Amino acid sequence: MQNLFIMPGQHRLPPLPYAYNALEPIIGAQTLQLHHNKHHMSYVDGLNKAELSMVEVRNNNEYAYIKYWENQLAFNGSGHILHSIYWTIMSPLGTGGQPRPETLKEISLYFGGFESFKQQFINATNAVQGSGWGILTWQPSWGHLEILQAEKHQNLTQWSGIPILVCDVWEHAYYLNYQNRRLEYINKWWELINWNEVERRLIMAKRGNVPLIL
Repeated sequence: MQNLFIMPGQHRLPPLPYAYNALEPIIGAQTLQLHHNKHHMSYVDGLNKAELSMVEVRNNNEYAYIKYWENQLAFNGSGHILHSIYWTIMSPLGTGGQPRPETLKEISLYFGGFESFKQQFINATNAVQGSGWGILTWQPSWGHLEILQAEKHQNLTQWSGIPILVCDVWEHAYYLNYQNRRLEYINKWWELINWNEVERRLIMAKRGNVPLIL
């Protein structure tokens, strides 16, 4: 198992593994820069603030606002984790390759084939109510993959599931390029998937090692 300990309030915005214009024309440079530098940064700041506030709450034994700070931990922490994965499972157009052997095997076992998996993932992601994510997880409790919708960042998730492929469908992820055409964005985004990274995350998850978000 990986041993990673981050002190309260010490989370950092991870750098992108490519330039801001690297995902064009599917995701524009302005969208990517705003998404990474502004939106993701706000979740990092919110998580750090919530953790430091909880330190103060514990030290002073003052729990009047515990519900608020616990909500902030869940919302901002989930946002930070999912965005950090989102950046790594995308790659410049045409460089991500095809699904790798372990990923394809698990997809075929549970979904009956790659095309049926793809259609379920795209349709589930498009049907997210409001803002949220489409997520492919490895579920160690069942020993198979599962597709989930996450409203906001943290709602409708499944305990112990480890995200290995995530698609952001908050409007800030696509609106500058696609306006309200979410399905068009998802279909084009599919061409950016870095299947090597998905494979790496799946193998680590199956071994019991939760992949690092960075």
